[in-house]
Amino acid sequence: QVQLVESGGGLVQPGGSLRLSCAASRSLFSIYAMGWYRQAPGKQRELVAGISSGSSTNYADAVKGRFTISRDNAKNTVYLQMNSLKPEDTAVYYCNAEVLGAGNYWGQGTQVTISS
Repeated sequence: QVQLVESGGGLVQPGGSLRLSCAASRSLFSIYAMGWYRQAPGKQRELVAGISSGSSTNYADAVKGRFTISRDNAKNTVYLQMNSLKPEDTAVYYCNAEVLGAGNYWGQGTQVTISS
C-alpha cells in the first residue's frame, strides 16, 4: 500500500503561482508512476501531469508550458509547480501513485482556487 498526503493548495489570483506537494509513505523507486489529477465541479477527473520512475514526464495540453512536475526521491515527494494560473485551473487536485501489481492509490485532494 501507499499513503499519499497532498499539501500546498489555496486561493491565488489569476497569473499567480502555487506549488503542490505529495508525500508518499514509501520510496518512489517502488512506485511505477505518479501523477497529479484534478477535478472541477461537474467535471470528470482528468490527468494534469505524470512522472515515471525514470523521471519521464507528460502533461495535459491545457497546462503545458505552465506546470512542471518533479520528484525528490530522498524525500519521497512529488511536486507540481503551477505558474500563470487561470480561473479554469480551479479544481481539487489529487495525487496518484501507480504500483505494479497492486493498483492505483489516491491522496485526499487539495483545493486550488484561482480568483481575483
